[in-house]
Amino acid sequence: MRKKIVAGNWKMNKTPKEALELVELLKEKVDTDTVDVVFCVPAIDIIPVAEALKGTKIALGAQNMHFEESGAYTGEISAAMLKECGVQYVVLGHSERREYFGETDETVNKKVKKALEHGLTPIMCCGETLQQREEGVTMEHIRTQIKRGLLGVAADDVAKMVIAYEPIWAIGTGKTATDEQAEEVCAAIRQVVGEVFGAETAEQVRIQYGGSVNGKNAASLFAKADIDGGLVGGASLKTEFEQIVKFG
Repeated sequence: MRKKIVAGNWKMNKTPKEALELVELLKEKVDTDTVDVVFCVPAIDIIPVAEALKGTKIALGAQNMHFEESGAYTGEISAAMLKECGVQYVVLGHSERREYFGETDETVNKKVKKALEHGLTPIMCCGETLQQREEGVTMEHIRTQIKRGLLGVAADDVAKMVIAYEPIWAIGTGKTATDEQAEEVCAAIRQVVGEVFGAETAEQVRIQYGGSVNGKNAASLFAKADIDGGLVGGASLKTEFEQIVKFG
């Protein structure tokens, strides 16, 4: 039985002071054994939030990292830096990173491998645009993202990962895929993982849904067989996050 995982993606929100205030507000409410809870915070908040989460079961996540060990990459952060600061998860290939910063399936693949090398758990994102959905190429696009993103990754490592399906048309728009739409794609993701890495790996990998997840829709989404929790954006910055975790 796969354990549900609910990760809050804070995006570019909260100064260090504000981050600590939010952690203090949420941590007792979402500190649980039944669901894996992750706070994916801005880089500048990582160190203070790591300290604030000590003694809880809540895991710390980063929102990005570079695929090189070190070097002349101004403004970037390495996997080793994250690991030393207590980070356990890292979001990779989010659609906003792909759209605004030119990330590709190939760079995501490099990042996934580097994260795993350093003992970080990748939350690898995939998702289609509204145009792709309307053109009927959603499944083809998602399958390509999964195959390219996981190219050369060992089956044992894939089994430990998290894959987040985020339809781009539902991110920050208030629109949410129906339970059936979300389940259909998450099931397809599990199918392609099984084709490439075997049935056992497909059964173990955790697949989240992301895209305007909130306290009203989380219960029905998380009840689907192939949806193992959520990657939560705006609602993770509110006390509403507690409700979402309870549905996990």
